Amino acid sequence: MANNMYAYKCTGCGELHHPKHYVCRKCGAREFEEILLEGEVTLVTYTKVYNLPEGYMKPYLAFGIVKFKNGLTVSGQIDAEVLSIGMKLIPTVGVIKEGIGKDYYGFIFKPLA
Repeated sequence: MANNMYAYKCTGCGELHHPKHYVCRKCGAREFEEILLEGEVTLVTYTKVYNLPEGYMKPYLAFGIVKFKNGLTVSGQIDAEVLSIGMKLIPTVGVIKEGIGKDYYGFIFKPLA
């Protein structure tokens, strides 16, 4: 089970990547340092998907792009009833898709408590 998500900082130029790349998009270096992604994020944009594949027991899933304080933007599911651009969320890691014999983990963003 995954508990944390990471960004990958290029040791050559400092560029942050998520997900992990084998070659830095900025300078072409191939070595990276893991950076834990945590802390409050800001919702940049979002959408709700209503036409879900068979097996989902929800009327829709919300997906968004958020920005971490370090400037990195990532996407993930949003677990909130009311959404607004600019709202503050907390990143968590959870099962985003159940598979046969293997679950898939990713970001699930939740409102601040």
